[in-house]
Formats: sequence, C-alpha cells, structure tokens
Amino acid sequence: MLSQTVEYALRAMIQLTYIAPKACATDDLSQTTQVPRAYLSKVLQGLRRAGVVESRRGIGGGVCLARPPEEISLLEVVNAVEPIRRIATCPLGIESHGKRLCPLHRKLDNAFAEVERSFAETTLAEIVATPHQGSKPLCNSDKH
Repeated sequence: MLSQTVEYALRAMIQLTYIAPKACATDDLSQTTQVPRAYLSKVLQGLRRAGVVESRRGIGGGVCLARPPEEISLLEVVNAVEPIRRIATCPLGIESHGKRLCPLHRKLDNAFAEVERSFAETTLAEIVATPHQGSKPLCNSDKH
C-alpha cells in the first residue's frame, strides 16, 4: 500500500527524531536507515520542500527536523513525498458511477481514509516513545 519512497522517508524521519535536535550528515543517515544515498537525497528534497526537515551547513551540519517531533505527524511525512490518493470518483471512468463509488472502490477508499486518519493522529515523537521490547523501529546503529 505504501511505496518504498514513503518507507524511506519514514525511516529517515524516525532516525532524525532519535537524534533531534542534532543534525545528521546525509551519508550517515543513509547508512543508518539503509537507504541508498542518491535515493535518500531525493526523499530529503521533498521533506525539505514540505518544511519538515532543514539543512544546516558547517561543523555539526547536515539534515535535521525543522520542528519538534511532537509537531510532525506521519501523514505530513507521507504527504511530503507521496500523498495518499483517495478515490473520489470511479477509477474506471464509468459514467453511471460518477461519485457514487461501487462497493469495492468505496471499501478501498474507506481503508485509505482510515490510514490517513491514523497517520494524522500519530506524531514522530509518539513512534519513538512507544515501547519497543528491545527493537527500535529502525536499524541498529552505534553512531547515533
């Protein structure tokens, strides 16, 4: 349901939440999240445009959260790179359906709505605060 781009964006944001307010070099972030550096750079561009990360130059520079993790929802991260596409009209273009979705497309749209709602209600801070029984929701790293 969620693309690899969304997965990569979420991994990066969770790692940045763990180290907030510090910044992380893109190479280090790439290694920690196991996201190819070139792909990560593209993902970070979308996150920067959306205002959820920022870049810092110089010593201690890199990429960091633009706001506190309590103020950034998972939905904001998802929408920054690949918004959830709701079904407003018949995807098959059947004129008689129009905005009255058939049972299948209504069910799919309801599922998308539920994911959207859940992501909107969940912040980055909540994800890292959730007990993880010995397993962080990210790769193990001694660097950060």
